[in-house]
Amino acid sequence: MIDFIAPLAAWCAALIEAIGIATITLFALYALYNATTSVLKKDDNDSIFQELRQSLGRGILLGLEFLIASDIIYTVAVELTFETIGVLAIVVVIRTFLSLTLEVEMSGKWPWQGKQ
Repeated sequence: MIDFIAPLAAWCAALIEAIGIATITLFALYALYNATTSVLKKDDNDSIFQELRQSLGRGILLGLEFLIASDIIYTVAVELTFETIGVLAIVVVIRTFLSLTLEVEMSGKWPWQGKQ
């Protein structure tokens, strides 16, 4: 049974990681496309910049969630050692910190503050 699960988990982790990378890339391209069309329409530069940051930030946050999920799957199902668990913990802490700071940067408030 282990011989079946490890390759399946590695394949699923790789697929989810690819989804995370694609999510970040597609959101970045979408944000740049929207910003370019707004510049061509001669919209307000400040609003273009804010919208670009919001769209890009959302894409990075969503992509990071997929990347964390793929790391967890790969570590738990494929390479479960104390060393890989330690590396996973560090990666999750760093990515969680990035997600938290991006959320604060985008919304201007801490996630637990709720709607104002």
